[in-house]
Amino acid sequence: MTLVIGAAAVTVLLAASALAARKLLIVTTVDGPSMEPALRSGDRVLVRRTSRPRRGQVVLMRLPIRPGGPADPRLLLKRVVAVAGDHVPPGWATPDTQGIGGTPVPAGYSVVLGDNRPVSTDSRYFGLVPRDRVVGVMVRFVSRGC
Repeated sequence: MTLVIGAAAVTVLLAASALAARKLLIVTTVDGPSMEPALRSGDRVLVRRTSRPRRGQVVLMRLPIRPGGPADPRLLLKRVVAVAGDHVPPGWATPDTQGIGGTPVPAGYSVVLGDNRPVSTDSRYFGLVPRDRVVGVMVRFVSRGC
């Protein structure tokens, strides 16, 4: 009887652990060249859910919502280059279509860039990223794509 109760407890514990891991971790596949050479299309990465990225981390994020526009369901992987309190230097990136160069990053926002800037859609085009659009931060590679 004790063995059955112990086995049931272990099963419940494993199921609860798996459920907790699914709530905290995401495995996603890179699609596109915007983060090359660090991440290539087809790479799989592990992302820890958080909305508080640090400078230098790669974040999984939803595109910021444009005023009056619909929400875009796509998720992007980008590198955080400035966080709240940082000053975005003038000429920080070309083109700066949002005009954020020379300004401080306000609380609750960050600035992101793709590693492969010529093909990346990032803060140069959509501006500051609100904290609520950050899904999580990359913690490691799961596997290298083909």
